[in-house]
Amino acid sequence: MSRSHSISSLVLKELQLQILDQIQLSDKIVSKKVQLEHAYGNRQIAAFCRFSCHLSKIYVSVGEANETFSGLVSDNPYYTVLELRLAQNTSCPLNFTILQTLVRDADVKSSNNVAANCGYIAEGLRLVLSQYLRTTGSFYPPLSSSESCWNSYDSVVDSFLPNFKVRTSCGFKTQWISEGCLNISTQSEFEKHVPQSALNDAVSNCNQSLANGSPCASCLTSLTTLQASYLKSKDPFNGNISDCTNLPLIYAGAVINQFGPSDPGTAKCLFSLDISSSKNGSNWKKKLLISLIIVVGFIGLCSVFGGVYMYLRLKKRREKIAAKNRWISRVGSGTGPNLSSIGGSTHLMKFGFDEIKRATKNFHRDNLIGRGGYGNVYKGLLPDGAEIAVKRFKNCSAAGDASFTHEVEVIASIRHVNLVELRGYCVATTNLEGHQRLIVCDLMHNGSLHDHLYGNALERKLSWPVRQRIALGMARGLAYLHYGAQPSIIHRDIKASNILLDDNFEAKVADFGLAKFNPEGFSHLSTRVAGTMGYVAPEYALYGQLTERSDVFSFGVVLLELLSGKKAILSVPDGQGQPSLVTDWAWSLVRKGHALDVIEEGMPELGPDSVMEKYVLTAVLCSHPQLYARPTMDQVVKILETDMQVPSIPERPISFNAELEDIERSASSSGSGQLSTSGGFQSYSWDM
Repeated sequence: MSRSHSISSLVLKELQLQILDQIQLSDKIVSKKVQLEHAYGNRQIAAFCRFSCHLSKIYVSVGEANETFSGLVSDNPYYTVLELRLAQNTSCPLNFTILQTLVRDADVKSSNNVAANCGYIAEGLRLVLSQYLRTTGSFYPPLSSSESCWNSYDSVVDSFLPNFKVRTSCGFKTQWISEGCLNISTQSEFEKHVPQSALNDAVSNCNQSLANGSPCASCLTSLTTLQASYLKSKDPFNGNISDCTNLPLIYAGAVINQFGPSDPGTAKCLFSLDISSSKNGSNWKKKLLISLIIVVGFIGLCSVFGGVYMYLRLKKRREKIAAKNRWISRVGSGTGPNLSSIGGSTHLMKFGFDEIKRATKNFHRDNLIGRGGYGNVYKGLLPDGAEIAVKRFKNCSAAGDASFTHEVEVIASIRHVNLVELRGYCVATTNLEGHQRLIVCDLMHNGSLHDHLYGNALERKLSWPVRQRIALGMARGLAYLHYGAQPSIIHRDIKASNILLDDNFEAKVADFGLAKFNPEGFSHLSTRVAGTMGYVAPEYALYGQLTERSDVFSFGVVLLELLSGKKAILSVPDGQGQPSLVTDWAWSLVRKGHALDVIEEGMPELGPDSVMEKYVLTAVLCSHPQLYARPTMDQVVKILETDMQVPSIPERPISFNAELEDIERSASSSGSGQLSTSGGFQSYSWDM
């Protein structure tokens, strides 16, 4: 029995084939036996088909045909020759332009660390996926585009990591670029998985510029909370590029942040990619062309006026050099014996007293910028145009000149970014003013920390990021004095007015007038007590024993002033009790579990609560009245710079003006002798 069927019934049908025989990959067109499923007549059609063997998925397309073919009985298969069309991968919808610009314009360094390279590559892909979500509302591209997307990304990676095979080296699978987790593939599906309260918190913290450290930290903290709200007990690590732990970062860059993932601040905060140096290629070329035109025109003008300008410039320079030489030749005219030079120091200058008088306009009151128990500070202007600050000591005699000169020489040899550099000194005896000692350093236009906390700058409160930078600068400067200088130096007069601020609010420890050297092997120095009330450590004030940890106590007091905006000695209205110390006030709050109440009210750009609490606890620990309860300055730097936790704070002796509640609390906790905070800080230990 024979039967005829028209092939036209199969027109433009795409039928997926299952390869029956193992095939050998080849560029040639080959013939293989394949089997296909087709609903027509509920029959299976076996055929010899021609196809290319490059791709894993094979489809058949039956075209228009005029002829018919005859088969055998209905139970037997039909035989024919079918033309096959292979399924081509779709093009990649992801936009890698951002990363191409980064590689082209930014200073991208290749690394031999495969793990680091893979991490950088994964973060770059997440940034691109975030941009894709912002544009389309979908987290991932179609599965059929996976291969072409990886090929596009390979071309970007090859520009800074030649011959680096991403999938082979990093173990990334092709389908990972299109796979998600928890059945989340779109923006709306993600928003259904997270509580509205957690989402609102992320919006309030992340919808701003993330270029600075404080907004970035707040945003990441809220995203961590958002992540925990929907992961719960589910396993978030499915191994792909965009596992569940990264969905909040991709979502925040695409949907929450108004600047988008391509913004340099957003890219650096959310994806750890610093693209601040990248530029749009076409804009850069346009700017280069404009710059070249301007430069050529400028050179033409300079050819006319250059000769005259250089002549006047050189003439003025010669006059300055001559004036400076005349000035140096006069230095030393009023000094005592054996002080004609400062050892081997080449950068420290010995000034004449008359020259400093001229620079400060005879120490005019308008140039007075600071007062202290041991001397006043004046600003001045040298003949070469340099602005200086001059510390003029009180009640000096020639007996200590040799020791003063030696100490100035050693201090001048110390160079650190957080220490004020000495410019020179002066030792002189005059008929009218008597014996004089002065030290000269560069003028800091931003004034002192005291000025910004309590002076004329009070209307502009320092933000948390600025206070954090100042605290770290103070700690690093003191740590260098204690452990970087040889011999080590104890400052003895750390206070807010001796912390100067440069134009970038970088802290610089100043005024070494009371500094003492601590010879190696000595646990402490016994010396006459000097310093400022409220900042002096108890063991130094009572017994005259001076150690590096005496400076640590003063640092703790200044840090409390910086955090709270309150002075070291808290004044009270007349008739309402005795003045108290800021250290006792802060301790009373910390031991009640209210450490954050120490932070100044109305401070702009507050940081994360955990970080601010850490700084408060560090300040309280440093200002502990017991010497060996305090950390060293090296340990303080480690605590503030890293994730190291603050140790538990030992109980403090009861102050003379303690309230009844404090006495009862101290009695009830006397068994433990330590304070355990809600932050889970470890027991008191200094193994570092």
